[in-house]
Amino acid sequence: MRVLTVDDSRTILAMLHHTLTNAGFEVLQAENGQIGLEVLENEEVDIVITDINMPVMDGIEFIKNVRASGRHQSLPILILTTETSQDKRDQGRAAGGTGWIVKPFDPEKLISVIHKVVH
Repeated sequence: MRVLTVDDSRTILAMLHHTLTNAGFEVLQAENGQIGLEVLENEEVDIVITDINMPVMDGIEFIKNVRASGRHQSLPILILTTETSQDKRDQGRAAGGTGWIVKPFDPEKLISVIHKVVH
């Protein structure tokens, strides 16, 4: 299974890479939403995990752009963020996010959620 992780934090990208590769996933990474869109133009993935607060293109705009391309209408997109407000959750859901995970994440729970939304 291929996962695209989108986050401007190198630490979070490293933690996600470690967690996901140890669970047997192939991991592609992007530092912001714009780079994430470029990756999706050229690569097939089974799921995306994105932050919300990033420079260049934030997670909400990224999700809207992914959903606007007909190719990725049903691609699961998990939002992994420090944001906890209902307003942000509503924005994420309205943009087309599949699920919401608050940082710091529990590796076992993350893997479990991925399996739930992809299968």
